[in-house]
Amino acid sequence: MAKRGKKYQEAAKLIDRDAVYEPRQAVELVKKAATAKFDESVEVAVRLGVDPKKQDQAVRGVVVLPHGTGKTKRVLVFAKGEKAKEAEAAGADYVGDSDLINKIQQGWFDFDVCVATPDMMAEVGKLGRILGGKGLMPNPKAGTVTFDVAKAVQEIKAGKIEYRLDRAGQIHAAIGKVSFDAEKLEENLRALIDALNRAKPAAAKGVYLKKIAISSTMGPSVTVNTAAYR
Repeated sequence: MAKRGKKYQEAAKLIDRDAVYEPRQAVELVKKAATAKFDESVEVAVRLGVDPKKQDQAVRGVVVLPHGTGKTKRVLVFAKGEKAKEAEAAGADYVGDSDLINKIQQGWFDFDVCVATPDMMAEVGKLGRILGGKGLMPNPKAGTVTFDVAKAVQEIKAGKIEYRLDRAGQIHAAIGKVSFDAEKLEENLRALIDALNRAKPAAAKGVYLKKIAISSTMGPSVTVNTAAYR
């Protein structure tokens, strides 16, 4: 294991690694233990009691965090005609069709989220390998393939995030910045966990929320009491 820096070691002394903390206390500890000179993100790792290899136990979805993530996402929309105008009016950063597809094929990725109208997906499909590899491919389950482009853009700008089970059976997500009030971080955390509870697969057996840990980008992790969300 790599040797941790002095600041990290000092921050880690604030946290009992064997303890389980209530959500508000956990959030306050993460804020206190953040020592970087930049505004660190607050990140959550949730271990779920599902088998990631089984399709009927996949967990994936979206949630709008009540206080956003602290990061304004650059939204690209593939649309034509009236839908393109709607996307622009809603605040999309880039709107287009074949022009944007060509640009991306040439290696341009100056955006964070892609939205597409269903009639554009045949063309957008040409970018499957490129966008899919970066987790940027529009997807109906994530609400990013839709004719309601205005709503999609507004929700993303307001703090909608996508969550997805990884191969280790964990969900990773950012729920804000260290500069957020503890109350706002706690409410964002609850919104995410509530969404995961709603997304529980019928095939999941036993304990579903196995472990919740939160940390800042550079700080030590704090274990949260899962019983607070049952």
